[in-house]
Parts: sequence; structure tokens; C-alpha cells
Amino acid sequence: MSVAEPRRIVLFRHAKADWPQVTDHERPLAERGRKDAAVAGRKLADTGIPFDLALCSTAARTRETWKLAVHEFPQRPKTVYEDRIYEASPGELIALLEETPDDVGTVLLIGHNPGVQGLADVLSGEVEPDAGERMTRHGFPTAAFAVVTFDGSWKSLEPGVATLTDYWAPTE
Repeated sequence: MSVAEPRRIVLFRHAKADWPQVTDHERPLAERGRKDAAVAGRKLADTGIPFDLALCSTAARTRETWKLAVHEFPQRPKTVYEDRIYEASPGELIALLEETPDDVGTVLLIGHNPGVQGLADVLSGEVEPDAGERMTRHGFPTAAFAVVTFDGSWKSLEPGVATLTDYWAPTE
């Protein structure tokens, strides 16, 4: 892929987690979360976006969300489980994404709030009206995803360079 072609980041928040007596990092999905993860996977597959790379937090709820969602994809992308996504700020997520090889066109990042929503907000210098209105109305609930696109290399990723092009939440 050349750096002249637009790049895409899909920011996917983990599905609804349960609250058993375990550390936050080890919290599993709730029953609703398991259902929503599969539905979100179908919606992601329906976008027709060819995912080149999935970056997934190592937290139990993100790994479980990804496992359920990816079963809906026609082809599984290369997946990297990344400790740095857990509790990451938007700036830390940008730094991580800047490490993406330039032959990757689309990254699916499976993570947590407030980092995922914050990253969508920080990157989006422009917003397609329909996607922006839906994200404003719904916020960024569990199992939601936003799609942002930008031009240039991954190393050029910075606040305001992207356009929010799509958004979906299970409440829609």
C-alpha cells in the first residue's frame, strides 16, 4: 500500500462486561456482552472494510469481544494482543498506531473507554454529518465502533487529521 492511499482506523469498544470478584483486567463479558459482540462483528463484516490488522487489548473482556466478533468476518485479519491498549489515553493510542507498518491500510483497534471515544474525538478534524450525529446521540457505549480515515503514513497520525466516516452502536 502506498502512503498516498487513505488509511482507515476502526475503533471498537469491548462489549458489556460482567462485575465478578476479579481484577478489572480479568473481567469477562456479561451475557448481553456476548450477544452484542457477535452482532457488532456482523455489523463490522457488513461494512465491507478489509481489515489488515487487529490490535486488541489484553484485558479478558476485549479478548472475548474480539473472539466472538471475528467469527462473523469472511477472513480473520492478523491479530496482535497489545498490553499498551489497556487504560491507554488517546495520545498513547496514537503513539501505538504510529508504529503500524506502512503496508497496512486498515487497523481495527479493540479497546476501552475513555480512550477509544477520546481517540475518535481527537483524530476527527472533520465529521461526516450522519456519523457525527449518531455518535453525539449515542455516545460510545459498549460494543460500539467508529471508523476514521486519514491520508498519509501511520507516522503522520496526529490530532485532527482524520475524518469520522461511520459509526454504529448496538442501541441503534
